[in-house]
Amino acid sequence: MPYPFLKWLTDKIVSLALLVSFSPVFMVIVSGMALSMLLRPADRGSWLYRERRISRGREFDVLKFRVLREDVISRMQPEDKHARVFEADTSNLTWAGHYLLKKWYFDELPQLFNILKGDMSLVGPRPWPVHMVNDQIKRGMAYRNLILAGWTGPSQLQKGNPTPQDSEKLDLSYLNRCRTSPRRDLWLYDIKVLLQTARVVLKGQGLTY
Repeated sequence: MPYPFLKWLTDKIVSLALLVSFSPVFMVIVSGMALSMLLRPADRGSWLYRERRISRGREFDVLKFRVLREDVISRMQPEDKHARVFEADTSNLTWAGHYLLKKWYFDELPQLFNILKGDMSLVGPRPWPVHMVNDQIKRGMAYRNLILAGWTGPSQLQKGNPTPQDSEKLDLSYLNRCRTSPRRDLWLYDIKVLLQTARVVLKGQGLTY
């Protein structure tokens, strides 16, 4: 599916502007993680966490600040499960992950580099792990092979935890919008989603998958 130039340009400009404007936040995050690792040996490990996801039919490493302890990650990998399953249990989180990163979705900030690189868009279906996308494809839902994954999207604006079926409906609705809407209308809709996402994050609501 085509990637409209206006959407591409907005992705690059906004993600770069956010990286610059959030630079003080990055410093606070790094300081908090450093303090966590200094005072709690169990929290020590890598700064970033990488997980294979799918975007427009291609595998890539989605970037996140690490919120899980390394022993939890080691336990998770042989089971071929994604991080969110383990993040739901706060006992698996580092101190910084629990009290600093997850509450405000700060662990997702490194994905701005994914957007600059072209792995993702600002708005679109959230990138799912490879095995989950393969399960979708087996059910005839191959839309994640057609569209760039998003940093946020309509599904992330829902209160509580929408079911996978609800998320799929919202994703398909956005895909149809990308196919049928004039480029300016799609751009305006993306801006609306970004503004609504900012409000959701400030209220500590919503879901980031």
